[in-house]
Amino acid sequence: MKLRRRRDAQQWILDHMVKTTGRVQNFATDARQLPPTVKTYAMIPKIVGQHGLHAEALAQAADAAGHRVTALQAYGKAIASYIEAQHTIFEDDNAQKTYWYTRALECHARVRELAGHPIERVEVPWEGRSLPGMLHLQPDRKRRPTIIFIPGMDGTKESSGVGPLGSAFMPHGVHVFTFDGPGQGESNLRKTRITHDNYERAVSAVVDYLLTRPEVDPSQLGMIGSSFGTLWGLRAAARDGRIKALAVVAVCFGDKRGIFEHASPRFKQVFMYMAGIRDEEAFDHMAEQMTSFGCGADIKCPTLICSGEFDPLTGLDEVLAMFEEIGGPKELWVFEDEFHDYRGLQNLCEVETIHFMIDWVMDALAGKLSANHRRVTLIPREGGAGPYEDRPLFAPWRSSGKT
Repeated sequence: MKLRRRRDAQQWILDHMVKTTGRVQNFATDARQLPPTVKTYAMIPKIVGQHGLHAEALAQAADAAGHRVTALQAYGKAIASYIEAQHTIFEDDNAQKTYWYTRALECHARVRELAGHPIERVEVPWEGRSLPGMLHLQPDRKRRPTIIFIPGMDGTKESSGVGPLGSAFMPHGVHVFTFDGPGQGESNLRKTRITHDNYERAVSAVVDYLLTRPEVDPSQLGMIGSSFGTLWGLRAAARDGRIKALAVVAVCFGDKRGIFEHASPRFKQVFMYMAGIRDEEAFDHMAEQMTSFGCGADIKCPTLICSGEFDPLTGLDEVLAMFEEIGGPKELWVFEDEFHDYRGLQNLCEVETIHFMIDWVMDALAGKLSANHRRVTLIPREGGAGPYEDRPLFAPWRSSGKT
């Protein structure tokens, strides 16, 4: 029997990791993402989907009682569970996948009605089709700085980064837009596939759309990308000068052997589905072209890179090389002894990294960085003021005089 992918034979190992760590990827992170009742990968859609149904029932009951805030919290839990349940199925027109995603969409439709700020579902025209997105606006709808958020590899507009309510962004006084790019979320259900270079074109289509909105200040358009969104963010900024500031975190912009050959086999399984490619050799050829190296000189806007010191998906040597290549003002934060996850880091006393990144983007949009700005700092696990102070990277051998 011929396997579709070389590493499909490692399914038993992935099942073991699911049972023992409660995770399907990024195993260096200690926190469980799945309940202990999940013993194998195949159980995830059912068990996590059932949790979503429970949360949705709570949400509907709170909603019927007029308890808006509680209902919103429960709807948010339901959405997160439904997205995770469908996320683990990589097959076109799969009834179970479609059901769980439809439940997430229906819950989010009610969230938009109950939210304390305007949330608009929009369709962005792009290459003869459209990309679904969510525009979160400040309640006054005034012309303000706006941030485009690019989710990770197979993240979605309802949950990843921005979340159902844009909770991290709204207190900062910005509008925020996020969307399902090619291969992601609803776009993948529509069979809108990812290629090695079409995501940055999708970002330009998003910019085209946002600049038609009276709430968006064209001179104050920033972008934040996480995980695979670091690759797409860098390539989009190199392509489109209308992006005025960029911050990326949990890097995945270099050699793809780390993510597709060394890390969890699930990454490749899902990404081949996102690309609509069934032949592994053809996919490997595409993956070789998915890099930000070579485009750095064209990135002129202020750019922040945030990376775990030991991120297995992009090594620190590649991070430093990419940082040097960037042509505009630039800054690098290295989280000491951290990996690919950026949420709840001890280095930042579990204050979410995204808040610091939004502040940095806002400062950059306000012109607070000089044209020759260049800064690299280590953010230690213990002590200090995080990104607000300068610390050298740990490399005593570089100053020892020995080789």
